[in-house]
Amino acid sequence: MAGKTDTEVIIGGKVLTLSGYESEEYLQKVASYINNKIAEYNKVESFRRQPLERQATLLQINIADDYFKAKYRVDELDEDVKTKEKELYDIKHELIATQIRLENMEKNVRNLQNELSDSTKKIIRLEAELGN
Repeated sequence: MAGKTDTEVIIGGKVLTLSGYESEEYLQKVASYINNKIAEYNKVESFRRQPLERQATLLQINIADDYFKAKYRVDELDEDVKTKEKELYDIKHELIATQIRLENMEKNVRNLQNELSDSTKKIIRLEAELGN
């Protein structure tokens, strides 16, 4: 496991120390995301008029909403991948079965060609015998 990272970030104009096992870059990215959310909502007049505690709660709700929407999308994509993998599996098996049928048909064609060749030789021999 990687070592614990402590990094200073600025969130909402305040310097905070974030700690975690993620990289400093990742922790800065998290802080940037939160700052972007704060900036986005501070553009809304009705949000700015709310008490700070309510603003924090609204931000938390919206961040949780982003999380659940992203998680739902990941789950959808996972299901899509599973469906595609199953389709691919089925197609591969269908391909193998088709290749086996093709090989069997090619074998049958060779056998029929051999039979035709033998029959042609027999006809020629019989015609030669009749011609004598």
